[in-house]
Amino acid sequence: MNELTHVRAKEIIARYPVARSALLPMLHLVQAEEGFVSQAGIAFCAEQLELTTAEVSAVATFYTMYKRTPCGEHLVSVCTNTLCAALGGDDIYARLSERLGVGHEETVGEPGTTGSLTLEHAECLAACDLAPVIQVNYEYYDNQTVDSAVELVDALRRGEKPPPTRGAPLTDLRTVELELAGFTEDEVVAAAAVAGPSAAPETLRGNTIAAERGWAAPALPGEHPALPPLQEKK
Repeated sequence: MNELTHVRAKEIIARYPVARSALLPMLHLVQAEEGFVSQAGIAFCAEQLELTTAEVSAVATFYTMYKRTPCGEHLVSVCTNTLCAALGGDDIYARLSERLGVGHEETVGEPGTTGSLTLEHAECLAACDLAPVIQVNYEYYDNQTVDSAVELVDALRRGEKPPPTRGAPLTDLRTVELELAGFTEDEVVAAAAVAGPSAAPETLRGNTIAAERGWAAPALPGEHPALPPLQEKK
């Protein structure tokens, strides 16, 4: 690990009352530098946190966000859970796999270089109201079709960064991993991420109907009256 990563590791550990509690952001920090969690990265975390490599490996292999092989510039996650699959997610994944010539957690292009992609099928991405859904570096691309998904990955392969439907402007996987570790290298990018749209009309439709009709949940005994429903942003 480079010197800056050692400095950042100390900063992460200082956030927690017990060093071992810093393991999850530490693994993201390793991924930000290496593009995956290597055996050397596991050893680094173990040494910094006074854990065994077995303890670190158990966590790194449990959570799917930690990758054990080098990833591309972008991680393309296709939801193939029940609703997305029924609405076309399985077809989207199959077509992208054919288009890119790779399977689950495999990479097209030299890992980390511009236009390189890692493809994966993902469990529920918590956007069933906008299915089928794809994420690129954990940013949402909603209401996808086979054709729109192919256009998206083709643009990524050309080095373009199409804007997500919701969330922060698209960057690259290593930048996102650094943010998940708690760091940002570009304040302008960070400000744009915070300002990005976070909800879709479909998600807020129930709140909108309640506001239009003056509905509010009744207060429980002893509680203050319920607040008015949230208003959809214009």
